[in-house]
Amino acid sequence: MDFKDSIKRLTERIESLKANLQTEEATKTALIMPFISALGYDVFNPLEVLPEMCCDIGTKKGEKIDYAILKDGEPIILVECKHWQQNLTLHDNQLLRYFHVSKAKFGVLTNGIIYRFYTDLAEPNKMDEKPFLEVNLLDIKEEQIEELKKFHKSYYDVEEILSTASELKYMGELRTVIEKEFTSPSPDLVKFLGKQVYEGVFTPKVLEQFTALLKRTIQNYINTTISDRLKAAINDHETIKVETPNVEVTEPVVEDIPANKIVTTEEEIEAFYIIKAILRDTIATERVTYRDAQSYFAIFIDNNNRKPVCRLYLNSETNKKITFVGEDKKEQHNKINSLDEIYQYSDQLIEAAKRFV
Repeated sequence: MDFKDSIKRLTERIESLKANLQTEEATKTALIMPFISALGYDVFNPLEVLPEMCCDIGTKKGEKIDYAILKDGEPIILVECKHWQQNLTLHDNQLLRYFHVSKAKFGVLTNGIIYRFYTDLAEPNKMDEKPFLEVNLLDIKEEQIEELKKFHKSYYDVEEILSTASELKYMGELRTVIEKEFTSPSPDLVKFLGKQVYEGVFTPKVLEQFTALLKRTIQNYINTTISDRLKAAINDHETIKVETPNVEVTEPVVEDIPANKIVTTEEEIEAFYIIKAILRDTIATERVTYRDAQSYFAIFIDNNNRKPVCRLYLNSETNKKITFVGEDKKEQHNKINSLDEIYQYSDQLIEAAKRFV
C-alpha cells in the first residue's frame, strides 16, 4: 500500500471510530498511533517511537511528551496528543518547553484529526508559536499528502523539510489573511482598490458603499471562476465520453415544439452547466439533461420529466426565478437576480437529484 492510500484509509478510520473514542488514550491508540505507523515508524519499538518520554526541565518535574520519534537514539519529532474533540493550543504546553532543550527539529500537536507541525523558523531552538504546516485528515488536500510524505521514515530529510517550511508557513498565513479579507474586506483594502476606479474623496459613506461593492465583486469573481473551471472540466469529461467506443451518452434535448416558438438562450445553457457542475459529485453528469419550453427551462435526470430537479424562469429581466417541486407537487418559486445566485440553492438542487441516484 502506498503512502497516499494509507492516509486515505486513516480518513475512513476516523469517520468510523471517533464517536466511540471517549478518552485521550483511546484517541492515541485508535487514531494517532496508526498515523505514526503510516509514516513508516514501528510504534511498538521504543527505539523508534518512545511513548511517555520524560522531559523534566528545571522545576518542572514529571512532565512527559506523549511520543518521541527517534533516530539513532535521539528524538527527531516530538508528538503531543489531545482528545479528538479538544481544541489545539500551545498555551502552557510542554511541547514548547521541551523543544528548545531537545535535538528534535519538529514538534507535532494533534488531536488525531488535525496535525500541526512546528519548527524554529523565527528563532533557533525556540519553537515557533505558529505551525508551518497544518493538516486536517478529514479535509486533506493532495499537496498536503506530499508534504506529509516528507516526514515518512523512508524519505525523512530534515534539510529538505526546513527548506520548504518557511514558504509553507507564510503561504498558510497569507491564505488566512485572504480568506478574512474576502469575507470582510478591511477599510485599507477597500480604499486601495476603490481608489483605482473612483476619483472622488473616500468619505465614510463612499467607503461603506465600496465595501459592499467589493464583497459582491469578490463573490461574483469566485463564482464565475469556479463555474468556468467546472464547465471546462465537464466539457472535457463529456468529450472523452463521446469519443469512447460503446459508451452511450444522453444529450440534452428540447421539447417537440415548433422551433419558432422556443429559443434556448446562452443564459439558459450557462445555467444548465452551473447546475450540472453543482450536481457533479452527486450524480453522473451525463444523466443531467434539460428541456426547453416556451415559458420555462427545465432540468431533469435521465431526460425524464418524472425525475425533475428544478425549473428556471429566465425570460424576464426583472423576474428571474428558480423553482422546485415540493412534496405537494406544487412549485416553490425563488427569485434570483443573476445566475450566480443559483449557487445559493446548491443544497436543494443536490437533494432533488439524490432522489434519482
